[in-house]
Amino acid sequence: MSEPLEALQKFYTEIPLQERFDALADAQAYRSLPSGWIIGTADIVGSTAAIEAGRYKVVNTVGAAVISAQINALGGAALPFAFGGDGAVFVLPEGLGDKCASALGDVIRWAEDEFGMVLRAAIIPVEDLRAAGCDVAVARYKASPGVEYAMFRGGGMNWADTQMKAGRYGVAKAPEGAFPDLTGLSCRWTPMESRHGKILSVLVLPRQSEITSAHAHLFHAVIDLARGLERGGHPVPKNGPGFVWPPAGLALEAHATRGKRSLALRKFQLLIETFIALIFFKTRLKLGSFDPMHYVYTSGINADFRKFDDGLKMTIDCDGKTRAKLTALLSQGEREGLIRFAIHEQDQAIMTCIVPSVTRDDHVHFVDGAAGGYAMAAARLKKQMT
Repeated sequence: MSEPLEALQKFYTEIPLQERFDALADAQAYRSLPSGWIIGTADIVGSTAAIEAGRYKVVNTVGAAVISAQINALGGAALPFAFGGDGAVFVLPEGLGDKCASALGDVIRWAEDEFGMVLRAAIIPVEDLRAAGCDVAVARYKASPGVEYAMFRGGGMNWADTQMKAGRYGVAKAPEGAFPDLTGLSCRWTPMESRHGKILSVLVLPRQSEITSAHAHLFHAVIDLARGLERGGHPVPKNGPGFVWPPAGLALEAHATRGKRSLALRKFQLLIETFIALIFFKTRLKLGSFDPMHYVYTSGINADFRKFDDGLKMTIDCDGKTRAKLTALLSQGEREGLIRFAIHEQDQAIMTCIVPSVTRDDHVHFVDGAAGGYAMAAARLKKQMT
């Protein structure tokens, strides 16, 4: 293992693992990045228009591809990241900067060639954001026995996003013909209907980079309110998401994993693979160490339906009464000058996945609202600020 990879693993694994989500509202759960690290960030230009044109599953896939490419570039090593709907953020030691930039450049090229989408990206030294009065601190959350997710605070991720959108620290697009390694990127699950009212995409951001005890108190109140919902508002059914054949996301997966093969050939291969999977899911037959029912169940509990990323972000299945209480609670926090918030509602949630192996429990699943989710909530928040 290279020295930068060792530094990555050492820093991340030494962060105390939190098993209660509400503990992530408090500063004690976080550790600041070491000096000499970098922040990677990426998002889609014009994502709102793409969503309004009905292409949000494509938007989600490109956002998840940013993370998939980084994981594969590092040989499957664990790294702190967060999915944002139309993009992603992550942190790495500076010594991995060349690999990081190369993988980002490949994804930028792929997003344009395969989908006609413009993905912008930036790599920013942590010293620069600290000079601007921000920081990036990382926590580790145990979402399930098999999966951990990173959480961020300190205002640095929001500052990095602003710099990227201003055209600073940009990453160049890879040459024509380049293709990212997106092994494991998958989009096979069916959209999940709300069982209690609406799927809410909730963004709660502090008005300043420093998160105070008053912010933490509000975050705890929001989490407590969501705790009253079935399974804390988890949008994935208890027995896992559904699967139909052919999967609605088959074409997207073909674009992501075809490499140098023709798109038609990759679609044909995936049709066969997913039909075989359907047989196992329907019959519940096991094959060696692959248990289809365990895999479906694990896909649900591994999902990242709530996170801290310079604020609180949640995708929850919510009834009307709880929504009203949530809106009132957040509106009070806004009036007190603590936060800005936005809520986008829709009828379904969707999942985009990174599955290194169906026989292990470390597959990760990014949850978002099916009609714009976090990206539309962010656009609403931006409109409120102008």
